[in-house]
Amino acid sequence: MPNSVIPAVFLDWAGTVVDHGSVAPVKALEDIFAKFGVFVSRPLVRKYMGLAKKDHIRKLLEEPEIIAQWLSAHTAAPTENDVDQLYQKFEPQMMELLAGYAEVISGAAETAEALRARGIKIAGTTGYTRPMLDQLQTLAAQQGYRTDASLSPEDVGAGRPYPWMCFRLAINLRIYPLSACVKIGDTESDILEGRNAGMWTIGLTRSGNAVGLTETEWAQLDKSEQARLLTEADKELRKADAHYTAPTVAHILPIIDEIEQRIIRGEMPA
Repeated sequence: MPNSVIPAVFLDWAGTVVDHGSVAPVKALEDIFAKFGVFVSRPLVRKYMGLAKKDHIRKLLEEPEIIAQWLSAHTAAPTENDVDQLYQKFEPQMMELLAGYAEVISGAAETAEALRARGIKIAGTTGYTRPMLDQLQTLAAQQGYRTDASLSPEDVGAGRPYPWMCFRLAINLRIYPLSACVKIGDTESDILEGRNAGMWTIGLTRSGNAVGLTETEWAQLDKSEQARLLTEADKELRKADAHYTAPTVAHILPIIDEIEQRIIRGEMPA
């Protein structure tokens, strides 16, 4: 088996390898906030995508427009107890929705196998809980996609932007050095996770949170609107300091080739 100078790629899950547009968590959060009498706009939900889900809920409850609605509905500002109550509703709602939003994104399984053929390990990180991740891994495996190992925030005590999932995976999979590894994801928090772990980073535009559309919805857009959305998503991920961007994980192999050459020349992710 050929040995790449890249020991591993670290792939996000939703919006990167499954659930084109990262729709499931958006719908679940909209639904649970509505049960508490609060409307959360889709752009606001997506603002914190990629975080561990309890952190995501906590951040939403810090937004002025959400605080105002909460005060109106509950006559008191939201507290940590409210975070807990929303989170308790969120997980079963996500588990119920997950199977309907677990389709592997076109080209993801084939790309993973092409990387494996080079001797590159496939690691996974997520903002989902462990039970959600377990279900997602089972559903993805049925469609031909699997990682060598994946972790959730609760496995290591904290989620993104902290690099703990990456560090634990590196230990578990005997991966070294992280400066020769690549983190791939569709959110700002993915890029920060990779950066904080000292890796090269690739942000995904079309399949991810910034565009926020299913593959069918994307295909229905005219070319000019597709181009506009890709430009905006690219700006968002570049602002987060991604080294590279690509439309989907199916488009990363030429970038992996370029990163390999940069590593061979002695370059480090800066």
